[in-house]
Amino acid sequence: MDNIALIESFGDFKDEKNIDRITLMAILEESLQSVLRKKYGSDDNFDIIVNPDKGDLEIWHNRIVVEDGMVEDDSAEIELSAARKIEPDFEVGEEVSESVALKDLGRRAILALRQNLVAKVMEHDNANLYERFKDMEGEIVSGEVHHIRQKHIIVMDDDQNEMILPRENQIPSDFFRKGESVRAVVDEVKLKGIKPQIILSRTSPKFLEKLFETEIPEIFDGIITIKGVVRIPGEKAKVAVESYDDRIDPVGACVGMKGSRIHTIVRELKNENIDVINYTNNLQLFVARALSPARISRMDIDEAEGKVTVYVKPEEVSKAIGKNGHNVRLAGKLLGMEIDVFRDIPQDEDVELAEFADEIDSWVIEAFQSIGLDTARSILEQDVNDLISRTDLEEETIHEVIRILREELED
Repeated sequence: MDNIALIESFGDFKDEKNIDRITLMAILEESLQSVLRKKYGSDDNFDIIVNPDKGDLEIWHNRIVVEDGMVEDDSAEIELSAARKIEPDFEVGEEVSESVALKDLGRRAILALRQNLVAKVMEHDNANLYERFKDMEGEIVSGEVHHIRQKHIIVMDDDQNEMILPRENQIPSDFFRKGESVRAVVDEVKLKGIKPQIILSRTSPKFLEKLFETEIPEIFDGIITIKGVVRIPGEKAKVAVESYDDRIDPVGACVGMKGSRIHTIVRELKNENIDVINYTNNLQLFVARALSPARISRMDIDEAEGKVTVYVKPEEVSKAIGKNGHNVRLAGKLLGMEIDVFRDIPQDEDVELAEFADEIDSWVIEAFQSIGLDTARSILEQDVNDLISRTDLEEETIHEVIRILREELED
């Protein structure tokens, strides 16, 4: 095999890996140097001339002419008689440059060259892929579901790059079939051995943020900025936005006419309930907006401890806490503070015992109701020992109920 034939034999490989000819030739030169070092112990006495335009290369072996029988290093020296076979007028001490064909290196050397070249091209390809997707962390990508496995799905982009969407990074109601299109954010790019591993996510707050940038032109243009995103994937999310233009309502712009803009995002997130909140530096106002749709009667803020205590009317408690506690939990994450919700009950008012169902077990409430105690104050007015004997509840349970009721009624 001559030098040009070797290079041409890598044409298909070059095209497959999308490596330009100049880069391929540089890798080939480096691989040749490695083979020469292995065969001759050093590549110091060799010149490798690569011509990217013509797609060929030349290898020249440079040696000093010495007297016959005086060669100590075959790689660096050549006998006078051998040199004169190349050029008859060579003399001792002169330098001889002899062209080397690849076939002269031997079959094993050429095989090693091929393996070395393939390995380096793969290394180059992996390095480029890693850098490309590392720069895309936090960006949305689209792909097609290629394989569905127990713990993840394999997604292929248009360039046939393999990406992984783990089960834990999927929205609980996500269900994918092979060949379906899927959108996700590049969550992490890491190396597994020498191969880059591209991890996607549909549960990351960054995915929701990027969907807003995609669907809301004012956010893409920088007129509206996102100040915070928190979510419970597939259930509920809160997004705080702020407008740099007083003429533009940031919440209205994000929601769109009759919810047209936000609905596109909601569908992508499998009907995740999204609250869009107008950001403000006024902490009290921001707390009130974060706990929407509940209306707050009053609040105590301890910024040093990072705690907020809010009081709401009994009928607003369920709204403030939300389904499975999602509303108050997300509000706390958005504020970066711990939020406690209490009923705001005037001293002269009473409240039905059933209103405490989120704090007191139903069977305990039923035990009190069975003896005619239906309100909080009706229990607090009773003697503890009398309550124990009449309800058959344990003393510890009775005291815990009294503590809860007093906190609510007497705070």
